[in-house]
Amino acid sequence: MELSKSEHRHFIIYKPYGFLSQFASNDSKQQSKKFLGLLHDFPVGIMPIGRLDEKSEGLLLLTTDGKMSDFVNSQKVDKEYYAQVNGDITLEAIEKLSNGVEIGFNGKKYQTKPCKVFKLDAIPELPVRSQKIRDDRHGPTSWVSIILNEGKFRQVRKMTSAVGFPTLRLVRVRVGNIHLSNMQVGDVVEVLGFD
Repeated sequence: MELSKSEHRHFIIYKPYGFLSQFASNDSKQQSKKFLGLLHDFPVGIMPIGRLDEKSEGLLLLTTDGKMSDFVNSQKVDKEYYAQVNGDITLEAIEKLSNGVEIGFNGKKYQTKPCKVFKLDAIPELPVRSQKIRDDRHGPTSWVSIILNEGKFRQVRKMTSAVGFPTLRLVRVRVGNIHLSNMQVGDVVEVLGFD
């Protein structure tokens, strides 16, 4: 029996660094990993909408509504990421990212779609990450905002590496109209739905 729209449950979480975007795994190599169920007592049938890889953090939406999940995963919804990259990113690299770059995906070459990219004027106010990021003694870093509406596996990391500025920290700060705002690492907020 399918739940009616009003019976579905939806959550916004700040996925911590080091967590997988899933609730369990049958893979014996992943038994020691951290899963989302450690953060909250979620209802049966809950699923993440999209994923953030283990080393990425930030906004993750969860729902019991498969149709909602399909819509948000479709290419109609923008996702914004703040990426701290190794080095002082150049205008040329930003332009290349904006126009689309070639990355590897499932052993094949993939050309990313044009997207919005800009360098942040200041370091964003984000919670301190549980695992320390190297400090400026190892050279400068810079922050960029990348807004795209596709989501291949590790896409943002592959994109910044392709232009010579590997990602050191990656935080998803927005999905559509939903913002990370002042959420702290590990926060779980139940909402009525996603607009």
